[in-house]
Formats: sequence, C-alpha cells, structure tokens
Amino acid sequence: MNNLTALVVDDTIVYRKIVGDILKEIPGVAVVGTANNGKIALSKIKSLKPDLITLDIEMPEMTGIEVLQQLQGLDHSPKVIMVSTLTRQGSEMTIKALELGAFDFIAKPDEGTMARNLAKVKESLAPVITAIKQQKTTVRKIREKTVPEVRPARQPHFLPATALPAKHRAKAKSEIVGIGISTGGPNALTKMVPMLPADFKAPILIVQHMPPMFTASLANSLNNKSRLIVKEAQDGDVLTAGTVYIAPGGRQMKIVAGADGASRKIHITDDSPENSCKPSVDYLFRSIARYYVGRATGVIMTGMGSDGTKGLVHIKENGGMVIAQDAASCTVFGMPKTPIETGLVDVIAPLEKIADEIVKTVI
Repeated sequence: MNNLTALVVDDTIVYRKIVGDILKEIPGVAVVGTANNGKIALSKIKSLKPDLITLDIEMPEMTGIEVLQQLQGLDHSPKVIMVSTLTRQGSEMTIKALELGAFDFIAKPDEGTMARNLAKVKESLAPVITAIKQQKTTVRKIREKTVPEVRPARQPHFLPATALPAKHRAKAKSEIVGIGISTGGPNALTKMVPMLPADFKAPILIVQHMPPMFTASLANSLNNKSRLIVKEAQDGDVLTAGTVYIAPGGRQMKIVAGADGASRKIHITDDSPENSCKPSVDYLFRSIARYYVGRATGVIMTGMGSDGTKGLVHIKENGGMVIAQDAASCTVFGMPKTPIETGLVDVIAPLEKIADEIVKTVI
C-alpha cells in the first residue's frame, strides 16, 4: 500500500515540528507539508491533496472548526485528526469537530512536560493511522456495492431462542438498550440519537471511548439536538425510560440492583480498564446481560478494536437482541466486524436505519 500523505496544521511552530516528527516515525506515513493557519491549510489541501491532516482547533484567521466546514464542500476531503487541549472549552470544540466529521482526536502535549508526552502522542496517533489505512481498504472493497440495506445476520454459533432454557428466551421486546461505540462515534450518535422518538420506552446506556470532560461535552451536545434526555451518567442514577446515559470518560459504568430489589441503577467505578478501555463496552454489556435476561438490546457501532464482542456474547446467550452497524457506514469497521463475522448479530443496518431497528426491539 502507498504511504498516507499528511499535512500538519498548527499556528505554533513548536507543535508543527513535534507532530510532524512523530508522524514521520510512523511507518506508512509521509508528511508532505505544514500550515500555520486555516486559510493556508485549505490552499495546501487543494494543491497537495493529502490523505490526512492533523488540525489545531484554535488558530488565527480561520479556526479548525471553520476549516472542517469548508472541507465538506471539497471533492478530495482528507481524514482529519484534531489536536485538542484537555480542557472544558477544548473538549466542547473537539466534540463539535467530531460531529462535523473529524476522524478522531489526540491530546495536545503540554510544552512544560514535552519529553514525557511525546511517547503518549505517538502511542495515540499510531492506531488512528492504522484505522485510516484499514478504512481506505474497506471503502475500496465496498465501493462497487449497492446502497446498503437492513438485513438479518446468520447465527451459526448460537442456539435459536426456542432451544434456550425458558428463563433465557428473549421476550417480544427489550426493556433496555446498550450501545458500544468508538472512533466516528460523536458523528454517528449526532445522526442516530435525534432519530429516536420522544416517547421511547426504555433507558439507553452508551459507552463511547473518550477521556474525562469529553463525554460530558458529548452528552450536552446530544441533549441539545435530541428529543430524549441525554446526560453523562452519575453514580446512583436510577434507570428511567426515555433517558440516554453516557458513561463518564476515565470511569467504568455498570448496572446494579436498587435497594428495593426491583429497580435498576447505574454504578460508576474505578475498576481497571478492559481491552485497554475505560469506559469499556464489555464491562457495561455484562451487567446488562445479567440484570435484563431476555429483555435487552445490544448495539455495536463504528470503532477501532474489539471492545464489546465478549459482552455481546453474554447478551446473546441470555436471550437478548444484537444490532450491528454495517461496514459501509462505519468510520472504522472494527468493533462490529467480529460480532458480524461470527454470527453473533441479529440485524445488520446502515447508520441511518439503526434508530428504527432499535425502536423495533423495545416495548
């Protein structure tokens, strides 16, 4: 495969050099240029046609957000990796960028502790670059296909519901929905969650792989766009129909029984990462499977890695329904890939149909 060509955009020469040097150390990447503001970046994007750009958010003359908005009108639009400060304002702007279609983001290293942070930046960038390469391959493979349709998935590895023990058989409808999502998530959720009806009759719990502060900004943004209540989950929240709970970044989220034994509530913990993820989809899905036997819907969407697959096995074995986003509409076809290929999934759907398929499974 040819090298990915990259353009580094930042108004600070120190950061342009740092990010550029790190990209050059990653196999399969060729840095073809730099820009110190958004206007210059747009000009170089049109002439150099890079495969990807790293983009600072706050710049003179034209911000990173304005660059993203301009890119939407280009025939050759590169993948965009935002370089974000880990602050509340930085997280809000980053969420907006991701909703506009930025591929992913990395944390901007602090100049005062630059040497220690360089390895972290490289560690963050490398898997994103790998995901961009994989996506190019996936897009090439599906380019000849027709418009994606909702379709049932084969299930060779699981017994039909009628062969399960009675207590594990799925009921007609689900009483809870769990969603696992990662790279490409904010953009996908911004499109999907507002499609859910105001009278949705179940709670929805989402694990989106993100650091602290960013999940709160994501929840606020989705809440402003949706007919449902969307919030960052808090320890002790009692599950309520029509409310979307997003796991807080850097913590784990699971379901536990309420004091009355009948209600269910959220428990936020500092348990160890799973699949190098905190929050982890598997961690949440196991608890959903335990407390909602035969009454749960697990949804696996765009993202890198395999977090969520093991949790979906628990949901499926306990009589739940599994929905997966299709390859064509995923930013990265990582998390849904194994569940689909192993026959774990009941329904495969493009992004624009996910909300409809979720509604069909709920009371």
